[in-house]
Amino acid sequence: MVFSSLLFLFRFLPAVLLFYFIVPRRFRNLVLLLVSLVFYAWGEPVYVFLMIISILISWGGGLSVSRFRAAGRERAAKTALILSVGAGLSLLGFFKYADFLIRTVNSLTGAHIPLLHLTLPIGISFYTFQTISYIIDVYRSDASVQKNVISYAQLRSRKESMEEFAQGVNRFMIGLGKKVLLANQAGVLWDQIRVMDTGNMPVLTAWIGIAAYTFQIYFDFSGYSDMAIGLGHMFGFRFLENFDHPYLASSATEFWRRWHISLGTWFREYVYIPLGGNRVGRAGLIRNTLVVWLLTGFWHGADWNFMIWGVYYGIILLLEKLVYGKYLERLPAFFRHFYAMFLVMIGWYIFSFNEISGGLGYLTAMFGSGGRFLAGGSIYLLYSNGILLAALIIGSTNLPQRIAGRILSAVRESDTVSVLLRSLFYAAVFLLSVASLVGASYNPFLYFRF
Repeated sequence: MVFSSLLFLFRFLPAVLLFYFIVPRRFRNLVLLLVSLVFYAWGEPVYVFLMIISILISWGGGLSVSRFRAAGRERAAKTALILSVGAGLSLLGFFKYADFLIRTVNSLTGAHIPLLHLTLPIGISFYTFQTISYIIDVYRSDASVQKNVISYAQLRSRKESMEEFAQGVNRFMIGLGKKVLLANQAGVLWDQIRVMDTGNMPVLTAWIGIAAYTFQIYFDFSGYSDMAIGLGHMFGFRFLENFDHPYLASSATEFWRRWHISLGTWFREYVYIPLGGNRVGRAGLIRNTLVVWLLTGFWHGADWNFMIWGVYYGIILLLEKLVYGKYLERLPAFFRHFYAMFLVMIGWYIFSFNEISGGLGYLTAMFGSGGRFLAGGSIYLLYSNGILLAALIIGSTNLPQRIAGRILSAVRESDTVSVLLRSLFYAAVFLLSVASLVGASYNPFLYFRF
């Protein structure tokens, strides 16, 4: 069950909201924890116990670290930290990377070790990193230890209000529209192109395909982030923004300040800075950057293309910082933006092909191996998907917010008109999204495994 499913929208979420708001306030943390586990168990009935184990390990680890430090037993506190973090990473490593390791060993040695074919627990990377950061923060005294396991598993401090709830509903609708009306449609176009014969694929067709994937992965992930933020508001939580119009970036460095902000922040705070950051000289800076980006690629998946993708960005960011960044800043904005989007789209090409051999054919098609720049098929793709591509481009910018702001500022003297316009807009997005879901069987969530 995903946020953008009819089951979630019309059964699960209404039932949770009703149950949550009718119980006494002192039981609401417990309700949220239970329904969250039910939601997770809906798709992972066995792996929900893995999540519970991970929660208990980190909760117990935090208690141990705090008690040892309070008693002045620094070595014991560090041991508890290492054991707790190691246990979390071991669970993540086993379920996410065991088959990758076996395939690598088989390839290098000629062995025939059978694969485990483990199903990847949904969100294991996310909740493992969250529990690790909690234990480290307790050890650093950057966070207070949580003694109540229910409060630890479900954030405790929040403020519920009708205003927060309405804001959450609106934000959820925006995310739903991004996911269903934009990401899903871009995904259909990408799936149509990626299976074409790359031997005679026109250059324009190949670039339309990778552009479709570029927009699909953005609207898919940012749409889910919006829905999660919206749900948080409904229950009184305030979550940090995870995207800031990344496709408006004018460099790869700026792109990664705007894309998946929570992941970038985690690696900076818990890997890059502890390694010494940029305060360790040129050689240390290169080492730390490459380590972080190799780990970033490895975090995304147990395939070589993710490692290549991570190293790709590590090298580009180093080049921007150490070689040509100051020259790039002097170029006109259009050229800087073209440069950034070219690199980003090449990056998404690397990211999208798990099988490197198959991906090489597509890459060569992007640069003319098919012998044609465009053909009748390319023109038809542009014609039949022109409105979609225009919507994707505009939707990835801040233009819609700017237009909405001007419209609302023009009617700001009448709060009634402003409320009516907003309500009509969110209602239209919701109805169009539901209509699309009713008639469609294509509703993937690309980032669930990351």
